[in-house]
Amino acid sequence: MTPMIDLVADLGEGFGAYTMGDDKALLEVLTSANVACGFHAGDPRIMDATVRTCVEKQVAVGAHPSFPDLAGFGRRAMDLTPDEVRTDVLYQIGALQAFAAAHGTRVHHVAPHGRLGNLVAVRADYARAVVDAVAALDESLIVLAQDGELADAARARGLRVGIVGIADRAYRADGTLVPRSEPGAVIHEPEEVARRTLRMVTEGAIRSVDGTDVPVVCDTVLLHGDSPGAIALARRIRERLLAAGVEITSLDKVLSGREA
Repeated sequence: MTPMIDLVADLGEGFGAYTMGDDKALLEVLTSANVACGFHAGDPRIMDATVRTCVEKQVAVGAHPSFPDLAGFGRRAMDLTPDEVRTDVLYQIGALQAFAAAHGTRVHHVAPHGRLGNLVAVRADYARAVVDAVAALDESLIVLAQDGELADAARARGLRVGIVGIADRAYRADGTLVPRSEPGAVIHEPEEVARRTLRMVTEGAIRSVDGTDVPVVCDTVLLHGDSPGAIALARRIRERLLAAGVEITSLDKVLSGREA
């Protein structure tokens, strides 16, 4: 059976006059996009332009909700209650839905950002809060997550889950990511990132920081566009996958193939 994979990246992460990454170039590589919804980055003009370009490039639009942490880019822990997490996520998805509707499309998936994304993998109360928001709004939304509490909670509610592989981040032996505050958390060597991506997609495994193999059966691979050389790396990853016979396609098709 031909392996299939979706390629996703975080887009629209500027604010006002500030920009981050080359979204237009990255959209030539992607099949899905996580669009910032205003809490860690993004504003109404950026959200509008990002959704418009996604529609033009036939890239699926997804919501990228975070903690309300604009100054910290959503990467700082915040002492929110589960109900605050639920309502904040609901608010952010709803904002993106407005722009999606205005451009004749719909929000396709939800992928928590930054520190919220890390915590929902290990905190059951936060995971349930995100799932409650998604299920109350649109049960057809796919939840993007790493294996952990969020993926488990979403499946338990009957929501579809897309497991995310992150090839340029170091993994611990338990399958969680090494925090960015620790040395070696981000892998910068392009050939190593491309090799790790191909292995995740074709073998379902990645090497952890302690040298053991961690099973990562991913449905989508997260590419980053906000570092030097990111666009060239994204293109290299895509080319490497295609050369190995991997079909790069929509997340819907990947999940349908797994479910068949």
